[in-house]
Amino acid sequence: MTGRDPEEHGRTASPLELLFDLTFVVAVGTAAFQFAEMVAEGHAGQAVIAFVLAMFAISVAWISFNWFASAFATDDWLYRVVTMLQMAGVVVFSLGLPAMFHSVEEGGHLELRAMVIGYVVMRIPIVFQWWRAAREAPSFHGACMANIRWTLIVQAGWIIVAFVHMPIAVVFVAFAVLGALEIALPVLAQGSAGDTPWHPHHVAERYGLFAIIVLGEGVVGTVASSGDLLGGGAARTGPGTPSPSSLPVWA
Repeated sequence: MTGRDPEEHGRTASPLELLFDLTFVVAVGTAAFQFAEMVAEGHAGQAVIAFVLAMFAISVAWISFNWFASAFATDDWLYRVVTMLQMAGVVVFSLGLPAMFHSVEEGGHLELRAMVIGYVVMRIPIVFQWWRAAREAPSFHGACMANIRWTLIVQAGWIIVAFVHMPIAVVFVAFAVLGALEIALPVLAQGSAGDTPWHPHHVAERYGLFAIIVLGEGVVGTVASSGDLLGGGAARTGPGTPSPSSLPVWA
């Protein structure tokens, strides 16, 4: 893990990176579905707040992996195993999204525990990846260790916010502060993107694929959860339609 060539010809997304994206399809689709459900129930304001929080967390997690991958991906067996551990973290994170949406709808608290546990599962592997790069690429040792240090500091903050009981106003302020640190983390860790050997074409392609995921899953989630608004529920249970209890078991 000595660093990829920033001018490598024909650098494109690897099959492993595309598989990684599939886990984020689940996360984005879950957020879109929950958003549309809340809007359909008349809670548009809370839906927007929860969706923004969810998409921010999803984007930060995805970006963190892909900038590292652009600079240091080796695609050896160890890199693949560690990346699959990160995928497991995305799944855990996705399972926590409904609870977060529900807490925003109810008010009074912000349920982030499952989402933060998912982040921990994602970030332990990425910290290991940065450590491996620091050990095997001496020229990037400083930037790698700084990324480890700031990632652990920010993650500790998320754990405190999720598991320490605090007033809702304090939680949202803490979320804003930690969110700003997440955005500033590359600058805090390495000063500029030039300190790691990321590949411009590869990064541009990866962002394009992520945009397709977000737009596609947003449409699918909205359509799937909004059918009742157009009479879909009535059409399924209208006159002449057998009720579920009257259908044979095999149906």
